[in-house]
Amino acid sequence: MAFNFFKKSEPKKEEATSNSRYIDLKVKRIVQETKDAISIWFEQPTTKIKYKSGQFLTLIATINGKETRRAYSLCSSPFTDDDLGVAVKRVDKGLMSNWLPDNLKEGQTIKIMEPMGVFTTEYATTNKRHLVMFAGGSGITPMISIIKSLLTQEPESMVSLVYANRDIESIIFKDQLAALETSYQGRLHLIHILDNAPMNWQGYSGLLNHDMLTKLFERMPDWGIDKTTYLMCGPEGMMKNVESLLAARNIPKEKMFKESFVQGTIDKEQKQTAAVSTDEKKSREVTIRYDGQEYKINVAPDKTILETALDQGIDLPYSCQSGLCTACRGKALSGEVKLDEEEGLSQSERAEGYVLTCVGHPLTDDVVIEIG
Repeated sequence: MAFNFFKKSEPKKEEATSNSRYIDLKVKRIVQETKDAISIWFEQPTTKIKYKSGQFLTLIATINGKETRRAYSLCSSPFTDDDLGVAVKRVDKGLMSNWLPDNLKEGQTIKIMEPMGVFTTEYATTNKRHLVMFAGGSGITPMISIIKSLLTQEPESMVSLVYANRDIESIIFKDQLAALETSYQGRLHLIHILDNAPMNWQGYSGLLNHDMLTKLFERMPDWGIDKTTYLMCGPEGMMKNVESLLAARNIPKEKMFKESFVQGTIDKEQKQTAAVSTDEKKSREVTIRYDGQEYKINVAPDKTILETALDQGIDLPYSCQSGLCTACRGKALSGEVKLDEEEGLSQSERAEGYVLTCVGHPLTDDVVIEIG
């Protein structure tokens, strides 16, 4: 049986949700999920925003006099929720992740960029598959969106969720997940792993290792490799560990999918430095086609295409600025572009000429990029 899983190999323009990429949404409610995490629920506008489970919204706010953008995965499902919801977890020194819970109030409006992202799947009532999910911390956000959609849209499919957290108080959506497990008994298999477990804890604790994964797999139904897909979302270290453990069990890479969250700017700065240290140390002209306009910019070797465009007042779409979310994706019609980070693009997207302007540096003078 053929399955239509996560479509990273099929680049296409996201379905437009309005006449503009930017929409003002009203905050309907804010829920304190844990001590350091909230969920923000927005009213759907008159013309409803269409989205897929697993996608993200880019929230835009002016902080300390400067426009700030951050991508947050949707925790709502288009099949079960009337409103749009995202989850935000405080991060040490995180600009937006601390500003939102401290300043955003119910009834206010905030600008967002239309839903984007390819950590998605199509649903069909005839599907019969097993999604094995590994989530850590706020990585549960896109997972719970997919879980709600799968359970309601595919009566023959099931989910096994391995969810790692610091302690029991850190489990985001704990009660909601428990309610879903009860409502869909036998189809949602929930496994918690805690770093710091209480004395009466009956579950797993410590680092997910080979022995623990073996025990977890013994508890999970075995539907065979053809009907099983493995999803990951959480800290990069956790996902690399899971990838290694699954590879050791001979799970093919094409059966694994992950959603990466931004981990800061250290790696990005190092990669940009490495890019400048090559023999390509000259400014290059880049032509950008966007929204029916054509712009020509001169990109310095220590700047990305996106940075240069924004400095010149060209309002290109972007979000994470780390080469992960693909909000800035464009197609290079000519010329050569070096990317500091290729994680956000599939092999077929790169082969078709897609680039990410937030981590892109022109290597030739004939670069033409169309952002559609």
